[in-house]
Amino acid sequence: MSATLALTQDLMARNSVTPADAGCQEVMGKRLEALGFTVETLRYGNVENFWAVRRGEGPLLCFAGHTDVVPTGPLEEWRSNPFVPTIRDGVLYGRGAADMKSGLAAMITATEEFVGAHPRHRGTIAFLITSDEEGPSVDGTKRVVETLNARGERIDYCVVGEPSSEQAVGDTIKIGRRGSLSGRLTVHGVQGHVAYPHQAENPVHTLAPALAELTARKWDAGDEYFQPTSFQISNLNAGTGAPNVIPGELKARFNLRYSPVQTVDALKQIVEDILQKHGVRYTLEWYVSGEPFYTPPGALSQAAAEAVKDVTGAAPKLSTGGGTSDGRFIAPMGAQVIELGVTNTTIHKVNEGIRVEEIDLLHRMYCGLLRRLLA
Repeated sequence: MSATLALTQDLMARNSVTPADAGCQEVMGKRLEALGFTVETLRYGNVENFWAVRRGEGPLLCFAGHTDVVPTGPLEEWRSNPFVPTIRDGVLYGRGAADMKSGLAAMITATEEFVGAHPRHRGTIAFLITSDEEGPSVDGTKRVVETLNARGERIDYCVVGEPSSEQAVGDTIKIGRRGSLSGRLTVHGVQGHVAYPHQAENPVHTLAPALAELTARKWDAGDEYFQPTSFQISNLNAGTGAPNVIPGELKARFNLRYSPVQTVDALKQIVEDILQKHGVRYTLEWYVSGEPFYTPPGALSQAAAEAVKDVTGAAPKLSTGGGTSDGRFIAPMGAQVIELGVTNTTIHKVNEGIRVEEIDLLHRMYCGLLRRLLA
């Protein structure tokens, strides 16, 4: 068994459903201290974070990731205990196998191998690890970045170990992400009897034309690097449960994933203009969980692409697709940010799993990346 697989299994066996860390960061921190890193624990609220640094002259390369995982879902649907790492037919199963404890393990073991071979490496290696990526993302990377900014710390290169790959490890490197704007909408009506609709106001009927326009709208065409903006309803609730009562209120949650060709203010205005055009009486609360970010091809993405090609023989695709990541908090520091990790086909699912060979391939990719930038 490789050191990377062993560490992955150790981390997976810890029930770190967000925002719990369950000792994962202690395990990682001790291994980094043994390499000469200074490890600083940063706890905000009930969230564990750490910032670890092995300083040298030159650029700072940061590995970033999270130890928290999403809830398991129905236990009866798992073929094995989600917190007992289990290998079947060459696949490692368990919560966090792909998202993202294999990535964390590969970061640690690649750094151990690199420092062992290059104890006087150029530059600084750092780790920014949180237990709040799968949760509200308030007291995790965001707060750590605020602390680092206040100190005047600078990150030049950041490798986020999220599962970025699609069909095979290393086939895709993320070089940016769309922004995320969410709305909590309450449509106000008047409750009444279904036999006397003239005495009521049905919020479902009121919203329907506006919703049809919002979902059919072509928001933009994106650009060279970003997919078009998308609008999706995630929750829609109305009614008392009785078949003869017109509801007095409808609640909806929606999300806009937007490219840099849009602005938050413009998107808000469009949504509200459409609601008002259709005579919807509403209350609307807005939430921005991440601004779009983009790292133009440069030293980091080139080094990562070369490291991947050395391992797989194929050049990776550079992409901005998918959801948000904690890279959105690190990019504004002026850092080049990429995401490179294992395949993401089972993340957040029951029976999450990853092929064992991917774990060691990712370790080799991280080793190659370190050599190219800091050897």
